[in-house]
Amino acid sequence: MEIRVQGPAGPPAPVSVTMRTPGHDFELAVGFCLSERVVAGPDDVVTVEYCLRAEGPQEYNVVTVTTRVPVDLDAHRRLFVSNASCGLCGKTTLDQLEAVCSPVTSATSVSATALRAMPGRLRAAQAVFEATGGVHATGLFDPDGRLRVVREDVGRHNALDKVVGWAALSGQLPLFDAVCLVSGRVSFEIVQKAATAGIPVVGAVSAPSSLAVQTAERLGVTVVGFLRGDRFNVYSRPERVIAT
Repeated sequence: MEIRVQGPAGPPAPVSVTMRTPGHDFELAVGFCLSERVVAGPDDVVTVEYCLRAEGPQEYNVVTVTTRVPVDLDAHRRLFVSNASCGLCGKTTLDQLEAVCSPVTSATSVSATALRAMPGRLRAAQAVFEATGGVHATGLFDPDGRLRVVREDVGRHNALDKVVGWAALSGQLPLFDAVCLVSGRVSFEIVQKAATAGIPVVGAVSAPSSLAVQTAERLGVTVVGFLRGDRFNVYSRPERVIAT
């Protein structure tokens, strides 16, 4: 899917192409623009719509985000196809990220009991994975363990962008009172996207990368890994996890 951005003047211009699982495309486009700081906040988004002037297979594969304020597309445009796997994805240093993303200062905490319940609740809500066995998921939970929304996608980062886009379009950003759970491992970019959305706690059923942990420490995000059964590891900002 190609994501385009159009300011108050001028034609729409492409900023990214990503391999995605169709569905919740507008959420994906808005979430991407927010987490990559293409737009500063959800109030800057005026409309989101498909470009239906194209022919053939491009129809419903191009989404345009119209913004209220001008956007410096040259500073954000990705000149390659995003693959939603892992890595810096255009970011050169952690210092650059810290300069544009304020640390998460939320005092939200979560109990060990609530954390242990989340993987099962996320797995039960993964309808596409149940049918295919081939997609990732991101779930957004309340601190007490209640599942608020789940999004699935072939790309882990896309699934999180869809959740961020859902929150933006429903007027729920920033997510200072939420816990995010991803179905795979935690990469640098997962932490980046969570911090940009204000999410204080990120959990995963697998491991975080060392760069993800370093990023989480600097951006004030609690990272919980290997969340399986009765056990888990806390890699950063452990004060938010209550051991009960």
